[in-house]
Amino acid sequence: MMLTNLKVSPKKEQSQSRSFFVNIFLISSPHEKRLVLKVRSGYKDEIMFKNIPFNRVEWVTSGFLTITALLTISAVPAYFWHFGWDWFLFGVFLFYYIATGTSITLGYHRLFSHKAFRAKWPVKLFVLLFGAAAFENSALWWSSGHRKHHKHVDTDEDPYDITKGFFWAHMGWLMFRLKPESPLDNVKDLQKDKLVMWQHNWVHPISFSVSFVIPALIGYGYARLTGNLEPMVGALGGFLIPGVARVVMVQHATFCINSLCHMIGRRPYSTSHTARDSWIAAIFTMGEGYHNYHHEFEWDYRNGVKPWQLDPSKWFIWTLSKIGLASDLKRVPNERILLAETRETKRQLSEKITHIQESDNSGEALWQQVLENLEGISERLTEISNELQAAAQAKIDLSKSKIRKLQAEVRAILAQINSPVKLATV
Repeated sequence: MMLTNLKVSPKKEQSQSRSFFVNIFLISSPHEKRLVLKVRSGYKDEIMFKNIPFNRVEWVTSGFLTITALLTISAVPAYFWHFGWDWFLFGVFLFYYIATGTSITLGYHRLFSHKAFRAKWPVKLFVLLFGAAAFENSALWWSSGHRKHHKHVDTDEDPYDITKGFFWAHMGWLMFRLKPESPLDNVKDLQKDKLVMWQHNWVHPISFSVSFVIPALIGYGYARLTGNLEPMVGALGGFLIPGVARVVMVQHATFCINSLCHMIGRRPYSTSHTARDSWIAAIFTMGEGYHNYHHEFEWDYRNGVKPWQLDPSKWFIWTLSKIGLASDLKRVPNERILLAETRETKRQLSEKITHIQESDNSGEALWQQVLENLEGISERLTEISNELQAAAQAKIDLSKSKIRKLQAEVRAILAQINSPVKLATV
């Protein structure tokens, strides 16, 4: 939700504003450690207050994020305490969580930002209405920022750059505007879509209506029909539970992809960026947790490509394609996926070989044996890479059995690399 544009301050002031986040939230340099020591010595309020760039605060957005969070941890428990649990309101909450969360992952992200598939207008209308109800601004604005994130990941041009620290990547980039609002010049394709532009122009009335007014009316109608609650109590429950609390939970689930999924998890496909795969994040983000894969193959309609990986958004898209509401589902060939895994495994292997060669014990018999084994494994990985590269370039689809065999071999090699005992006995 971005309603205001703040004035641009001089470069010096901009640099000071940026340093607030680096110094407070990302402790890595001696200067930052000294600052934290001062904070712990009782100067916390003075230092933080002095460094907060108040002239760069997005007051409307910051206020909304703060008030809804406070209501969720205060008013919602108070409601349950006074009026008790109601399964109908919880059911409305679940529907809204899935509808708004999927509208962000399936709609804003995979459909509009990455064009991973095509959708008929009923699907577009649904994700635009319920995507607005997530209070993450319009699909046009969201997609523009996300495309910049992929293009400039882990740099100063990345809107939610993780190198500025957890808080900045999670929500600080929304609460503070350190740079002038950049033009929406990378979404010209979406600007040709009438539904997208309609939502962009009316996003705030749509957001409040779908997110707060309709749940309150549902709660009111439910109370009137059943008599389980007073009508106004039902309306309040609809406003607070599937309304306010759900908004907070969906927003922070999305925010975790920008923050936690660039800090915690595995990087099986590439270490050239900070994006990581996290099965835990996938649970509450409709499958968005496999972020390392996504940053390598952003145009794939899937995030979780392994059979055991949880990706409800992928299943929804596939189902829509079977009933004629989605088409042109883009998939990365298995050869290219395995090639990325093989190259990353080979990179880890090269690091181990270099480490052993540079160690003081490199001349000992055991280390020499390990080194010879590693070099033999490296040659086999090169052979696999060349085979996959040739298949990808020639657009040849290897058989499923062949792919499975190579996958098993690469995983076995990775296990050997991470086991000193196995390396010494290969």
